[in-house]
Amino acid sequence: MEEKLEKIIADATALFMKYGVKSVNMDDVARHLGMSKKTLYKYVSDKEDLVRRAMNHHCEVEDKAIQVIHQQNLNAIDEAFEVMRMVINMIKDLNPSVAYDITKYHPELMREMECNRHGMVFQTMKSNMEKGIKEGFYRDDLDTDIIANLYVSSINAIFTQFITQEGAHPFHVIYLEMFRYHIRGIASEKGIQYLIEKVKNEKYANTNQIK
Repeated sequence: MEEKLEKIIADATALFMKYGVKSVNMDDVARHLGMSKKTLYKYVSDKEDLVRRAMNHHCEVEDKAIQVIHQQNLNAIDEAFEVMRMVINMIKDLNPSVAYDITKYHPELMREMECNRHGMVFQTMKSNMEKGIKEGFYRDDLDTDIIANLYVSSINAIFTQFITQEGAHPFHVIYLEMFRYHIRGIASEKGIQYLIEKVKNEKYANTNQIK
């Protein structure tokens, strides 16, 4: 029962992320899973329940990916790069209508997700900065709380543009520029030199190179 429910949620999450929440109905989910809608309702009470479970699943996958990165015991700059790659990989195939649909049709869920994600991003960046300061890669005069909050605000602004699809640049291009701006702003001389060497031959989505 539990294993089947996990598959239902994982598959539904993939459908929502690809096509949007509003455009995918319970018939679509049941058909994709190869089961009747009656059987589907044995596992979830309604679409609201399924959407909530799917979004929680998405957040859990994101959290686990970050935990895996932390467990690699990378230095702060390498760790920040890996988190950046993870975010881009998770966003690149995301349908912009997902967040719009949740905001419009599931506002309470969106508020919960925003609170959860803001806390996760804040803590991830704060921990990364504290690590980088100890390693000497980041300046030792940083106010990590202020900068982590600024980073959260920047992510929110970029994501809002992604949802509304306003502006000429795709999410990953803006995110890469913001990331470069962030690292350059907090890095010590040692960190900047390490950063320059690290990215000399590294290329990311859209073939842009961080220099």
